[in-house]
Amino acid sequence: MKRRNLIGLSLAALMAGTTAFAQDADRSDWPGNIVVATASPGGTYAVYGQGVASVISNALGVPASTQQTQGPLQNLVLVNKKRVDVGLTTLGPAYEAIQGEMEMDPGTKYEDVRALFPMYVTPFQAASLQRSGIVKVSDFDGKTVGTGPKGGTGGTYWERWFEALGLNVEVQNGPIGDQTSQLADGRLDAVATAAGLPMSAFSELEALQPSVIFGLSDDELAVLQERVPYAQIMEIPAETYSSISVPVKTLGMWNIAFASQDMPESLAYEITKAIFENHGALLATHGAAKETLLENVSMNSVMPYHPGAIRYFEEKGIEVPAAVKPAE
Repeated sequence: MKRRNLIGLSLAALMAGTTAFAQDADRSDWPGNIVVATASPGGTYAVYGQGVASVISNALGVPASTQQTQGPLQNLVLVNKKRVDVGLTTLGPAYEAIQGEMEMDPGTKYEDVRALFPMYVTPFQAASLQRSGIVKVSDFDGKTVGTGPKGGTGGTYWERWFEALGLNVEVQNGPIGDQTSQLADGRLDAVATAAGLPMSAFSELEALQPSVIFGLSDDELAVLQERVPYAQIMEIPAETYSSISVPVKTLGMWNIAFASQDMPESLAYEITKAIFENHGALLATHGAAKETLLENVSMNSVMPYHPGAIRYFEEKGIEVPAAVKPAE
């Protein structure tokens, strides 16, 4: 609790100058409080989302809080149904939702969701105990593997990918922090997930047991990349975790924060502005925010941006790709 208070004080100090400017916005159609949908404890969304809520609270002077969820898929449902104000998602679930192909709500086309800002790229990553001898995804054959919450990015894609790779894997779903504890206790053979770097649950696992953290082999990448055009080959940098001494190759997907198209334009503008103009405060919350930069606006190629976000980007000289400009 003491640490949380210190973070709040430092965020407030970093953003004291911004608050006065945000007060000038027309707030007549703003909500009285803002809820940010994140994910389960142990993953990056839970921490990063708290940073987003803190920035909004301090910069806009509107109370903001987070709601823990199953992850990107549920966040899309919650924003689409207007049960929360801001959600966090990856491009894969966003693409499927817009196409009406999302597992959690098949047949519904999510045409009313709008991106606010790019967050960071999420690498798919896996962990096992050193003593298990499991050092690559193909070693999962015949094993029991936790893939995080069913509605999370890992829980959605890893199960599909095991099938694509011809692996017989018993998949278990649950909060990623709980699953890494189960791995440490020997109740799971491995955990495979997707989260921004570094993921606290994997760092904590390394502190409990000698561990191996890995991504995807070249052969596995060759099979999977054709199936996920919205993913990119990337590397987990050396020293991200204590057990990684060289870069680890894998697939990654970009994350975006988003809202309903019905969010007032002035509010979408102020939220987007606050995030980029208080980048240091967000970075102090989680290192993944180092990629929350204006230059990465073009990394979202799937969900149209909110007009309020576009207004801020254009003021900053950032060209928004035509593919993610909503039709007028």
